[in-house]
Amino acid sequence: MSARNPADYGTCVVKPPDFDAFWEDVLAEAAKIPLNAEVTPVPLRSTPEVEVFEVHYDSLDHVRIAGWYCLPRQRSAPLPAMVFYPGYISEPALPKAYALRGYATFGAAPRGKLRSNRQFNPGYPGLLTHNILDRNTYSYRGFYVDAWRVIDFLLDQPEVDGKRIGIQGGSQGGALTLLTASMRPEVAAASAQAPYLAGMMDAIQLTHSNPYEEINDYLRLHPEQREQVAQTLAYFDCHNFVDRIRCPIIVNIGLNDDVCPPETGYEVYRRIGSGDKQLYTYVGHGHDSNAYEHGAIINQFFDERLRSAAVVTSSADGKPVSHD
Repeated sequence: MSARNPADYGTCVVKPPDFDAFWEDVLAEAAKIPLNAEVTPVPLRSTPEVEVFEVHYDSLDHVRIAGWYCLPRQRSAPLPAMVFYPGYISEPALPKAYALRGYATFGAAPRGKLRSNRQFNPGYPGLLTHNILDRNTYSYRGFYVDAWRVIDFLLDQPEVDGKRIGIQGGSQGGALTLLTASMRPEVAAASAQAPYLAGMMDAIQLTHSNPYEEINDYLRLHPEQREQVAQTLAYFDCHNFVDRIRCPIIVNIGLNDDVCPPETGYEVYRRIGSGDKQLYTYVGHGHDSNAYEHGAIINQFFDERLRSAAVVTSSADGKPVSHD
């Protein structure tokens, strides 16, 4: 953690004047591509309590995207839904435990993740700097759209209540949570943990840990391209999206995080547009952002907003059951 107060750091990130127009064009291009969703039962991953399905759908550039979809076998439609977004090097979650709690759950796998890497696979490391000089071909342009189109899939499912969709994730998953809450007004509640892709040009000055070190490695080879890199990243930085968020949202950060510096966490939280937001800071915690204890807070947050308190599943010690 920086010796200075991370809450006072601010940011060097500037929102491009054509930021909104750029993303409107991207969304218009994506809207022309039918979802073409395919849902396939997976008996090997299913249990007597939870049905598991592998999902495939089309996204930007006609890249075929995969994901896991889990449903409680005993259910009364419509169900609240929960989306889990993955971290940078982690693979998509198979969120069966949350399905046990009465949610239709989706483990997202944007392009490059397992089962979504046949047409696009820059690798890890690699994703963060893939085509970093061109906003129109930069890796995260399609990656973000892949995450947003999960909401379209859920809205098409007859068992899902489209007014009760929650989203969550940590690190890159925290970033995708912020971005999806920003761009998809259908999201009813969100929880972002140790958010990545926030204040990216700040972060490369504040830490030398991966994944951000990929940018520093690139700039050591191409120092003359620093301004061009900054210009591209400004179109993809969470700082420039989150003023759009209107749903209830909670954010948690570790004050000793050397992967996603707390300075960037404070600033992205400050910029969130929702009037119903809360920041949890954890002294002595790094990139884990106290996930073990904070999980109960997340569960309670979603249960209060997405389902009746009368049906909350509790563990033997009375605490809400955590997800996988």
